[in-house]
Amino acid sequence: MNQHNQQCHPKWKPFQTILAGLLLGAAAQATASVSNPTIGQLLWSEEFNDASINGSVWSAADGNGCQINLCGYGNAELQYYSPNNASIVNVPFESGTRALAIQARSQAVGSNVFTSARLDTKDKVQVQYGMIEIRMSTPPLGTGLWPAAWMLGVSAQTWPRNGEIDIMEMGHKATLRAASGAPSPDHFVGSNVITWQQAACVPGNESCAASTAWQTRNWVVPQASLANRFVTYRLYWTESEMRFTMVDNGVERNMYDAPLPVNSSALQAPFYLLLNMAVGGNFTDAAAPGQVTSPLPGTMYVDYVRVYQLDGKGSVKLGNQTVPEVGKFGVFTDTTAVNSKLVAGTSSDIFLWNGASTGAGNTAPYEGANVIAWNYTAPGQWFGGGVQARQARDLTNFRNGTMKFRIRIPANVSFNIGVGDTYTNQNWVNFPANTTAYGLVRNGDWASATVPVSTLVGPKVALQSMLDVFMISSDANRLPGASFQFAIDDIVWDSGSTGTPPPATGPTSVTQTSATTLQFNTTTGSWADVHYTVNNGAQQNVRMRLDGGTNTYIAGGLKIGDVVRYSFTYWDTARNFAVDTAQQSHTMK
Repeated sequence: MNQHNQQCHPKWKPFQTILAGLLLGAAAQATASVSNPTIGQLLWSEEFNDASINGSVWSAADGNGCQINLCGYGNAELQYYSPNNASIVNVPFESGTRALAIQARSQAVGSNVFTSARLDTKDKVQVQYGMIEIRMSTPPLGTGLWPAAWMLGVSAQTWPRNGEIDIMEMGHKATLRAASGAPSPDHFVGSNVITWQQAACVPGNESCAASTAWQTRNWVVPQASLANRFVTYRLYWTESEMRFTMVDNGVERNMYDAPLPVNSSALQAPFYLLLNMAVGGNFTDAAAPGQVTSPLPGTMYVDYVRVYQLDGKGSVKLGNQTVPEVGKFGVFTDTTAVNSKLVAGTSSDIFLWNGASTGAGNTAPYEGANVIAWNYTAPGQWFGGGVQARQARDLTNFRNGTMKFRIRIPANVSFNIGVGDTYTNQNWVNFPANTTAYGLVRNGDWASATVPVSTLVGPKVALQSMLDVFMISSDANRLPGASFQFAIDDIVWDSGSTGTPPPATGPTSVTQTSATTLQFNTTTGSWADVHYTVNNGAQQNVRMRLDGGTNTYIAGGLKIGDVVRYSFTYWDTARNFAVDTAQQSHTMK
């Protein structure tokens, strides 16, 4: 019943199928072409030239997947990912080049006999459109090594609804390489895109994951082995098309015969980057440790990752993009006055989990034109469903508030109301049959319930990263004994405040550090954002860098006489809410 909440982010091919951070980009043009692209300015890059891996950009996995309730990362992978297997080094076969090194080793950690590394930029760097370019090399693969450079959608939805973009991966099963004529795994590299598609919902593929690589040529077979030499992989990406290529000795070759159409809204959202090298698993021919023939240790090198404009399109955002909600947050409502709300089909999805017991109902809305109405028709079976946000929602301002909803359900039905975060934590409260609970009086008509958020989330649910903002299920200890209809409407989280934090200047300041730079400062001890314009131009919204208890951000490219208008948003730890400061100005001298 609760599998829909599992944060499944595997690289599995089952269907053979707060405020905005720094925005770097340009206004979109009317059209863009991935086949004849115009590559513009460099928007962001990671050159891997530092002494160590930049922790403000990359997070290293530490575990075998079991730590996120996804042992083997959904692919029956055999390795344990350790931060110790990732470093920045001088490349041994290319003098003068420093690169990220991800090394797979024959090394036991617990039940795993192999180790490797996996890095990602989740909540740190997000990319949407443009040309993504990765220069990398792979070791001799043998059987078992599975290097990859890929992306996952930042949406809080579970995989594959969030979308997966595989820019490159190697180590495929021999049966998948057979049609290419590749003489070895080191002569075969492919790309893939995975999304949720209704047509892919078939027995054996309950996740409905649809793969563009299914029965499609999606590879390049280079003349020379790719082992221990650099090539460049590219993704050209617009709101309507994707094109994957490999550049080898100056020659660019397409992975697919033609650009892929963007056929899912998931592919029109921001994505974060991942670099890893798995050992074994169901993508490879090594299902067990004894089947791994790869020469170990084996090292994958990444020289750089760069993001460019593509025909004027492309953006890169830095930092966590989740904005804390304030005041009243509408989960499902039409006419109730709220500060912000979810819209079904646009910013949220309504899921019915057990279609065998429940279908569409015909109860009229309590308010407005929309209602969640279901008809339970299978006595003795469970029912359940809920509202899931497409992006994680920060509801920390609501810890001392309530969640109110309207429901029309027979008095003799015992049910649960719950919520869940993006880390798979859930909590439920029970509404016993024939009992008034949380103010809900059931007399056959619409009635209202008010649940304290502190009770609703329990001790584990993370309010700063909410996914399932309303769920309902049957009581497992008392399943319904008869058919009935029920409906839910007007679901609203209420923080108990007006939603407008009191104006304050707070512990904030600016310092002109040169004729061309201005440093913004706060001493709030928690996160802070600065919002500024230069000469009334476009507003920039930037997540500041936190070191100790001080946040800083330096704006550059200024000149004497520029007028910088600015304000801050910061988390007031003493009062437990976000504060917006009044706008001020500074003239560069």
